[in-house]
Amino acid sequence: MDQSPVPAGYMRNAQGHLVPLELVKPIDQERDRLVRELVALAKDLNARLVAGKSKMFGDVAAFVELSAEQYGVKRGGTKGNITLPTYDGAFKLQIATAENVTFDERLQAAKTLIDECINEWAKGSRPEIMVLVQQAFQTDKEGNLNVGRILGLRRLEIADPRWQEAMKAISESVQVIGTKQYVRLYERVGDSDRYVPIALDMVAV
Repeated sequence: MDQSPVPAGYMRNAQGHLVPLELVKPIDQERDRLVRELVALAKDLNARLVAGKSKMFGDVAAFVELSAEQYGVKRGGTKGNITLPTYDGAFKLQIATAENVTFDERLQAAKTLIDECINEWAKGSRPEIMVLVQQAFQTDKEGNLNVGRILGLRRLEIADPRWQEAMKAISESVQVIGTKQYVRLYERVGDSDRYVPIALDMVAV
């Protein structure tokens, strides 16, 4: 869309055309003003959140490095999960690291072996296993597999050699393609052992 300045006395419509103000209904002008005002507020909040998140990670990384130096240990950044409580336990900060996991082509080999087992069991008495397998390999609307459900199949105790080989293929097909860190802050409820999160997203506040 054309982002050039709008001349005084005009408004730009959704098609990019300049429309004289006298031809724009007052309610449309007020709606435009309101939305622009709130978008400006949202952009400001977003920028402050981004800056705040960067400061939190940077300050925690510096503190972890300082703490490690007390024991003559050198480590970089904030790898893994970290919890930092205040001295009185009223607040705590957590840095959590989550891995982004996917599967390589060996998952297809595992699925073939599992299907062989399922076909053989079709006349047997393992309907619950068949349901678990079907659910594990269901995809969401974007065509993505549920990593947790597939890895959960490994907890099933099945002695069939083909099943064991399939579980081995699943384990070997796991590929970590990246990690993402999250920061969470909590406040203790009174003198209890319960903590409630300090919300940093629009939905939760």
